[in-house]
Amino acid sequence: MRSMGAALLVAMLCVLVTAGPAVAQPDPFAGAPGLGDPYYPLDGNGGYDAVHYEVELGYDPPSRALDGTTTIDATATQPLRAFHLDYTGPPVRMVTVNGLPAAFRSQDEQELVVTPLLPLLPGLPFRVMVDYGGPMPDTEGEGWTYAPGGGAFAAGEPHSARTWYPLNDTPLDKATFTLRATVPAEWQVMGNGVRTRDEVIDGQRHVDWESRHPTIGYLTTVAIDRFEFLEQTASDGTPILSGFAPGALRHRELEQRLPEILDFSAELFGPYPFEAVGGIYLDTELPFSLETQTRPTYAEWVDLNTVVHEIAHQWWGDSVSIRSWADICLNECFASYTADYLWPERVDGTDVDAEYRDTVQRFRDEPRFWQIPLGNPGAGDEFTSVYYRGPLFLHALRRTVGDEVFFGALRDFPSAYAGGNASMADWRTFVQRRTQLPLDGFFDAWLGGETPPPDEYLFPGGLRG
Repeated sequence: MRSMGAALLVAMLCVLVTAGPAVAQPDPFAGAPGLGDPYYPLDGNGGYDAVHYEVELGYDPPSRALDGTTTIDATATQPLRAFHLDYTGPPVRMVTVNGLPAAFRSQDEQELVVTPLLPLLPGLPFRVMVDYGGPMPDTEGEGWTYAPGGGAFAAGEPHSARTWYPLNDTPLDKATFTLRATVPAEWQVMGNGVRTRDEVIDGQRHVDWESRHPTIGYLTTVAIDRFEFLEQTASDGTPILSGFAPGALRHRELEQRLPEILDFSAELFGPYPFEAVGGIYLDTELPFSLETQTRPTYAEWVDLNTVVHEIAHQWWGDSVSIRSWADICLNECFASYTADYLWPERVDGTDVDAEYRDTVQRFRDEPRFWQIPLGNPGAGDEFTSVYYRGPLFLHALRRTVGDEVFFGALRDFPSAYAGGNASMADWRTFVQRRTQLPLDGFFDAWLGGETPPPDEYLFPGGLRG
C-alpha cells in the first residue's frame, strides 16, 4: 500500500524535474552534504536526525579484512529523495532504505550519497542498512589503526568514525550506539558502554557493546587485541571494565586509581554521567590519547595526568559536547585545567597560583604562545593553544570571579547541558549570570586576543604575587 502523502511527494518531485530552471539550483528534496561547520563545512548531513547506530563487524586480524553492516535508525526532518552519509571506509556492496534496495554513490571523498527507492517524508522514522567490506586501510591515528601485536582499533579526532562505519558525522547529531563484533576466539574486543555479550562459538568470539547514552562519532570506538581485563566498581556503583594490550600491562596499577579519579571528578562536576566507565590501554605509539565515551583510549605513554584529563572529558566533551569545532576550548581547556591545576592543587597540595605566575612570566614575551585565539583557534590549530593556554584562562577566570562562583558554575554547567551541546558563548553567559562583575573585557581578551591580556585580566585577584 502506498500512502497519499508519498504519492503527492513523488508528483511534486516529478514537477521539479520537468519544470526546473536551466541553471542548477540546490535540490530542496535532497539533504545537504554538510552542516556548515566553520572548520569542516562538509561534516554532518542535512535532512535527517540519526537516533541509533548498530554496527556489526566481522574482523580477521591476520588478513586485515573487515565485513561490516551498519544499521542507522533516523528521522527525516524534510522531504528526502536523496541524503548523505559521511564515510571513507572499505567499498560499499549494498544499501537498503526501509528494507528496499537503494541507489548509492561516493562523492567528494567522504560522502556516501543514498537515493531511496521511495522518497522519505518529514517527521517519519526510516532505517538505512549499509553493507560493506574489504581490507582496512591504516589511517595511522586518524581512524582505523593497526596495533603492533596484530590487532586494530579506531581512534582519532575529529573524523575517526567514518573510517569504519557510515554515519552523520557531526557533534550536532548524537545517537545511541550498539557494536556487535566477531573475531577469532583468541582475540578480545573493547567498545563503548556496557559489554552485554562475550561468547565463543565454533572458534569465533562474539562480543556486543551497548552505549545507552547518545554519543557523537569520534567518541565511538572498537579495539581488537589480546586484552587482559581489570574489573572494578566506582563508589557510586558504576561498573568499571578496563582492558590492557599485552605491552600495556604495566599500566594496571595506574588504572586501579580510577575510582579515586572518578570521585575527584564527581566532586567538581556532579555525578558521573554515563552507565559504565573504564579504559582501553594500547601498546601503540599514538601521539594522543582520546576521551572515547565511557572508555578512554590510552596510548602507551599514558600517565596519571592523562587519565585525569580524559576522565574530565566524560563531562566536558562527551556528556556536554561542542556545537562547532570552533568551541573546542569547551572540551580541552576544561580537561586540561582539571588535570594540570585542580588535581595537583587538591590532591598534591601544589601552589597553583605560583604555577600560574611562573608560566605567565616564562611565556609573556613569546608571541607564538599567544597568537592562536582560544575562542576560535582555526581549522588545523584546534588542538594547540587550548592545552597550554586554556588552563591559564580558567585559572585567571577563577581568581576574577572567586571560588564560589567559579566552582558553582563548573558543577552546574555540565548538568544544565547534559546529553546535549554547548558553546563557549554559552559558558560566558552562564558565568556572567552568576556575578555582577562585568566580564566582557576579560573574556574578549582571553578568548579572542592574540597577545597577552592586559594586566588587569592577566593578574586578577592578587595573582601578580
